[in-house]
Amino acid sequence: MNTTQNPVPFEAHRDRRNTMIDRSVASRRGVLLSLGALGLGALGLALTSCSSTTGVNAGATGSPTASGSPDASASVAPSGSASATPTAAPSGSASASPSATPSSGSTQAPGNPVPTPRPWDGPQTGLVGEGKYVAWTVDDGANPDVVRAYAEFARRTGTRLTFFINGQYPSFEQHRELLLPLVKSGQLQIANHTYSHAALTKLSDEQIVRELTRNDEEIQRLFGVSSKPYFRPPYGYYDARVLAAAASCGFTRPVLWYGSLADSSNIPSQEVLRFAKEYVDAQRIIIGHLNYPGVISVMDEIKGLMDRKGLTTVTIRDYYG
Repeated sequence: MNTTQNPVPFEAHRDRRNTMIDRSVASRRGVLLSLGALGLGALGLALTSCSSTTGVNAGATGSPTASGSPDASASVAPSGSASATPTAAPSGSASASPSATPSSGSTQAPGNPVPTPRPWDGPQTGLVGEGKYVAWTVDDGANPDVVRAYAEFARRTGTRLTFFINGQYPSFEQHRELLLPLVKSGQLQIANHTYSHAALTKLSDEQIVRELTRNDEEIQRLFGVSSKPYFRPPYGYYDARVLAAAASCGFTRPVLWYGSLADSSNIPSQEVLRFAKEYVDAQRIIIGHLNYPGVISVMDEIKGLMDRKGLTTVTIRDYYG
């Protein structure tokens, strides 16, 4: 099988997102939908990652979920059923693990501020329950300078981050030595965003499995850990079939978002900061991107915003186990 079928080039991500910004529409609140055992378990406003964006003030809010095409505006997912329940999945086997037996990590990682894992009840757009936590998640990996800047920022400030990476990018191998100590300590979670950023609703079940497992194999090779059971569907596009195929290979916990830094295109630093001020808040999953340098000069300001609001950064694994 051609494992790179239907790849979406990085330039196409940018072009599609810019097109969708021009189609800015009124903001929409997510609704609680039943998707069988994998029902959407949180309400939320969200920004679509990496390309299409529905919008307010050219920034856009809407729920990132199922769509038949990468060109469609994001909307809430259709109800349906999945064949597997969201439970922890076993780690896969490593292909040339760099230093350790692959593992899925632990909620007891040093520095984890969450004393007890919270219950997982379906695709998450936020952090369930009450609290003063925030999950800063970062996707893709096209720009090695941004990857390095996030790693250096995390090491310097102690900020806990979740990277949803595409293994096709060389940025992670290039900066592996900088990233690896953060991964080993649990401060940085490496999660699965597919190998080539393909729209999963457009792939066969076999291709969905291959996109996720190939990416997990690359993560294991680089960092000695498995990304299971967490994954983020590119563009936020999924449906019951996608969830069932992902669950069949151990990816039972799809992670969405509630607010974006909007830096999947090359916007100025002050625009990135403006979106952070709009969306960073307690119990939210915020999405950024490892693609353009606009975020680099405002990382400390974003962290300062979180500190002023009394928020504690957590990885997705910190919070949900």
